[in-house]
Amino acid sequence: MSAALIAGVDPARLAALAAREAALYAAARPKSAKALAKGAGVFLSGVPMHWMADWPMPHLPLIDRAEGAKITDIDGHVLDDFCLGDTGSMFGHSPPPVARAIRRQARHGLTYMLPSETALKAGALLCERFGAFRWQIATTATDANRFALRVARAITGRPKVLVFNGCYHGTVDDAMVTLDAQGRTVTRPGLLGQAADLSLVATCCEFNDLSAVEAALATGEIAAILTEPVMTNSCMVLPQAGFHDGLRQLSRHYGALLIIDETHTISSGLGGYSRVHSLSPDIFVVGKCVAGGMPTAVWGLTEAVAQRYEAANADRPSGHSGMGTTLSANPMQFACLAANLAEVMTPEAYAHMEKGAERLSHGLAAAIDRHKAPWHVVRVGARVEFICAPGPLQNGAQAAQAHQPALEAALHTGLVNRGSLIAPFHNMMLVSPVTRKRQIDRLIANFNALLTDLFA
Repeated sequence: MSAALIAGVDPARLAALAAREAALYAAARPKSAKALAKGAGVFLSGVPMHWMADWPMPHLPLIDRAEGAKITDIDGHVLDDFCLGDTGSMFGHSPPPVARAIRRQARHGLTYMLPSETALKAGALLCERFGAFRWQIATTATDANRFALRVARAITGRPKVLVFNGCYHGTVDDAMVTLDAQGRTVTRPGLLGQAADLSLVATCCEFNDLSAVEAALATGEIAAILTEPVMTNSCMVLPQAGFHDGLRQLSRHYGALLIIDETHTISSGLGGYSRVHSLSPDIFVVGKCVAGGMPTAVWGLTEAVAQRYEAANADRPSGHSGMGTTLSANPMQFACLAANLAEVMTPEAYAHMEKGAERLSHGLAAAIDRHKAPWHVVRVGARVEFICAPGPLQNGAQAAQAHQPALEAALHTGLVNRGSLIAPFHNMMLVSPVTRKRQIDRLIANFNALLTDLFA
């Protein structure tokens, strides 16, 4: 066996498995390959959105339909979908109440830059589900976070946002910072077309490090802390005991706002991590699946922060505020929001999701233990990850070191070949309200089969 193991795996064994699984995948999808060769060249890099190129398979499948917790490609392969649009379809593909709402609203217009009665219903449901915030509607969580930061700077008069190393807040420029070897905030390497020094508008700290947070806040430069309750879109990092209480106390002491982005952690339970764990953000953000898959995000201000915003807004000269997009808050979004919040995002749905995710996490952990792999499993409500490193992880730096791209790519392709689809950027799986026990057990069995090949 090779001495330089990759997360406990012999590199030669990994290379053999990766080559075998890639060949099996390519042989099984000739229609997709032919169609891509004929038509994908019109897109930059051959994909309509650049991150689609990050899927690890030899080429993409072309999807024919998605329903419930399954996806079918044009070659006829049916996949148990645990990626679920990387949370965009966390409640399943085209939930029937949302699909009905789309059909109804389509007969009454798609966008008209004015509210409807359904908008008022959706606003009341947002308060019922997430708390008594004063709401605004956006199309993506990136936009919602960007607008929230603009509000925070306007009402505090401060220039910087505090974010955590390895964080994920969509493509908000201000969050695209990291820590260098000397612990200084720098622009993330590889960021395209970045002209300005992002350390002028952002300060980066490690997650779970309250001492570093306090030192940054003590400068008096920080308008807001922008954080997920749990670090996601990396190897998942859980908050240590007292971390969120510390953030809340420090932000109040130093006069910074606390913005909690629940776009991924809405998996935690009804109302998101903040409601389940009694957090008290000044600004609350959630996107992706909040309207059942219709592109929608929401951001809400507490009453106290809303009053400060109204004062700042009243005092500014007339003209562009730097917030808002023409197609946001359209009637189709409100139709889907109302249907999803009232009929899909229910206590019963989350109970099913929690039970299934617990079954999945226990099954994956048992397979890891069976093969004595130096890996671990993390779960946040309906969201589960296996991480190819010992755990638990404490911060973004450890999460980056735990990432094993070659190993994860082979596992992803192997799972697809066996009928299970997980998220491409990390080893994330979601259990939806319509995910069946047999799908979960199939994923566990497929994972165990691949570990048998890697560790036998």
